[in-house]
Amino acid sequence: MAWKITPAIEEILSKGRDGVPLERNQALALVHLELESRETYALMESANHLSRQQFGRKGERHFHIGLNVEPCPMDCLFCSLTRKAGLFTEKYEFPLEEVVAWAKQGEAEGADALNLMSTGTYPFSRLLEIGRRLSREVKVPLVANARDINHSEGEQLLDAGFVGFYHAVRLGEGIDTPFDPQRRIQTIRVLNDVGLQWMNCVEPVGPEHSAEELVDLMLLARQEKATYSGIMRRINFPGSPKEPMGMISERRMAQLVAISRLVMGTTVKAHCTHEPHSLSLVAGANLFFPEVGSSPRDGQADTGKGRGNSTERCGALLREMEWDPELPSNCF
Repeated sequence: MAWKITPAIEEILSKGRDGVPLERNQALALVHLELESRETYALMESANHLSRQQFGRKGERHFHIGLNVEPCPMDCLFCSLTRKAGLFTEKYEFPLEEVVAWAKQGEAEGADALNLMSTGTYPFSRLLEIGRRLSREVKVPLVANARDINHSEGEQLLDAGFVGFYHAVRLGEGIDTPFDPQRRIQTIRVLNDVGLQWMNCVEPVGPEHSAEELVDLMLLARQEKATYSGIMRRINFPGSPKEPMGMISERRMAQLVAISRLVMGTTVKAHCTHEPHSLSLVAGANLFFPEVGSSPRDGQADTGKGRGNSTERCGALLREMEWDPELPSNCF
């Protein structure tokens, strides 16, 4: 039986497969595809083809190190590290020597980057101190994941040894969070101005988010020249106010990963999905985040003992889908 898909969708996928970035209306049409449709599987094949053509066989592992736990007063509704979540009642900072040990572990296990995440009230001077120390101890590129910054702070991060900065305008920004979306965009532009690579995911995706919300953030990643983008689904921690809304499935996440990949065209150096799973690796993704330390998706202080996946586990998943984590990174 011949494999036939809707001509209009076939035209969009043909364009995307060749690396031509999709327009907004084309991306919206793909978001509305039924999961159980030939068009969705053709979409995933198109994104997979594009990534393997552009990225070669490289599978990326960017090692997340959460620096601290606290009942953060920012109270983002999807985050486990908040006062309202009630999972952590005291501030705790992982000792510097433990952070150094994790960094050396990541380097020894072949991590392509070290992503240092802190909560919204974490002292910026402390982040700089850790960056300077790790720059002396390891040769893996350093990426910060912190609060909004200005130009002076961006330059300080560069001086401390950081080469990139993970930042996102989150879904529900300004509603589920206390932050102004425009201030988040301003930080992204600061990164581009000072020469820090901007790392991004469309996140945290839940079933309640509209096609328009999703596509607009995909387009923002392309417009502001993200080094990588992709899709991160919301993980509902126990007692989360988002728990009644449920979570998207890994299959839906893979579909969105594929759409995001075609939206980005050839402008990115990698494409991510989180949490790690196999299906997205044949839908355009080639980048995973192994995790230790704090995580906004976990009720464990050290997610390496909870939800977090190890570098070894991420490498095994990549190899099973014929991505090679031992090749040099395309991102740096």
